[in-house]
Amino acid sequence: MSELPQYPPIDPTTFDLIVIGTGLPESVIAAAASTSGKTVLHLDPHPFYGSHFASLSIPEFNSFLNSNSAPPASQSCPETACPSDDPNLSIINLNCRSLYSDLEISSFSPTLLEECSRKFLLDLAGPRVLFCADKAIDLMLKSEASQYVEFKSIDASFIGDGDGALLAVPDSRAAIFKDKSLSLIQKNQLMRFLKLVEGHLRATAASVGTDVNQSEKGEERETASRISVEDLESPFVDFLTKMKLPAKIKSIVLYAIAMADRDQENKEISKQVLKTKDGVDRLALYQSSIGRFANASGPFIYPIYGQGELPQAFCRRAAVKGCIYVSSVEINPNLEFQSSGNYKGVKLASGQELFSNKLLLDPAFTKSSPTSSPDDSLCARFDFLTAQNVKSKVVKGICITKSSLKPDVPNLLVLYPPQSLYPEQSTTVRVLQIGGNSAICPMGMFVIYLSASCEDVAEGKKLLNRAMSALLSFPDCSESSSIASEENVSHPVGAEEGKPTLLWSALYAQELQTTGQSDCITSSPTPDGDLDYNSVFHATLELFQTMYPDTDLFPATNPSDEHSGENAES
Repeated sequence: MSELPQYPPIDPTTFDLIVIGTGLPESVIAAAASTSGKTVLHLDPHPFYGSHFASLSIPEFNSFLNSNSAPPASQSCPETACPSDDPNLSIINLNCRSLYSDLEISSFSPTLLEECSRKFLLDLAGPRVLFCADKAIDLMLKSEASQYVEFKSIDASFIGDGDGALLAVPDSRAAIFKDKSLSLIQKNQLMRFLKLVEGHLRATAASVGTDVNQSEKGEERETASRISVEDLESPFVDFLTKMKLPAKIKSIVLYAIAMADRDQENKEISKQVLKTKDGVDRLALYQSSIGRFANASGPFIYPIYGQGELPQAFCRRAAVKGCIYVSSVEINPNLEFQSSGNYKGVKLASGQELFSNKLLLDPAFTKSSPTSSPDDSLCARFDFLTAQNVKSKVVKGICITKSSLKPDVPNLLVLYPPQSLYPEQSTTVRVLQIGGNSAICPMGMFVIYLSASCEDVAEGKKLLNRAMSALLSFPDCSESSSIASEENVSHPVGAEEGKPTLLWSALYAQELQTTGQSDCITSSPTPDGDLDYNSVFHATLELFQTMYPDTDLFPATNPSDEHSGENAES
């Protein structure tokens, strides 16, 4: 990336909150704090908004991942930094570490892509959609950030297998009866199960006094049967077996509707066994998302211009409320502490000191040892600013093609359940195709995102390569070996009938890091491996409540019409 411009000193220098990084969690908290009347300074070393949630052109994407896959020397604070001029201050140096690794980029049509490389907006966070009825949408409406972003509907969802077949997910009564891949018996089994879940939800809603149409209450009390407490606490896969659902129907419910990530049948290797109560809640979210917005044909929507529009929307909301933004600024902050051990502020690379009551950091920042004070206890308080909070990794892939995976379906989702690509597959592979009608690529071209959570990067790449082989054909050129050689996965070379031809691809791994906090300093979470934003928003709201326990999150002022935010386009 180009050299950062020289900025004049920031004025004022004292704030209630300093936020470093414009990722989605940081942007939501900056907007919430600004809305509550706090003074906020929001800094970002990049020339774009979004940090690890950004949407970038191909050159920007290549530059960002290449520069962030290994710690740049210019961003590394030496262990022997200059001591503070003030003997009453202690300093902890922060380094900017890499969250990404194992980057592979291959271009099979460089001339074509060079002509339009800046017309793409590639999502760093990988395949991700929003449920129409999830809390992320509710928060956007409540905060009024929804007025700065528009959405497109995801047209269809499919279950995939290793042979390249894509079967539509029967997620409604109409879809079930139209599905030609299900037998009449399987259709009846799925319908009975969904009816049972609906009855349970209605009975639960009635018992807690939720507003239910009075004319229907009598009928509901007679027909609705609640799932037992024992069953609700049992693994969801066991409950589906108890309901005598065949393997095909169980796979659809678990991985295409409830969006389970790990192999639920193999409890020995699965770290995330879904309970029935959680599975039922996910089914309820899926079903309530269908039809919420008039112009959204299914349960999912995607931001026009890419996922990077979401943090930008909250940044714009924060700016309206008085937040000060400074981008493209060299940060390399040093944390300053008073002799009492209380946080005082940060010192930028320029040498300017900025003071705040609280500090929120991009997850890429990590600490080195204190250099101005031998106070080990001070350093120990901020052990969360290390790589120790890394849980696992997610391997992501991006592919560019000139034809759709399904004719006349520009925006679609494909799920590869565990064991669908090969017997040892233990996690779900998620594939999201977005077309030019979402303004993230030229019309007539398509961007395909893939992801799989993993502990081992090689295994994750093997998964994505298998999915790519099932979906795409690879050009007959020597460059294809850069991907085909990975983990001995043999990609078919040459155009295959009915499969889009790969023009460009990227594979990379990203660390999954939890949040951390000590006193007045907080580290935000990385993008997770989920398909939706529920976990990200949940972690962000918990952070805000921890930082400001007595402050309402986006308190209502003049409530706007909810329909003003319902701008999902067809």
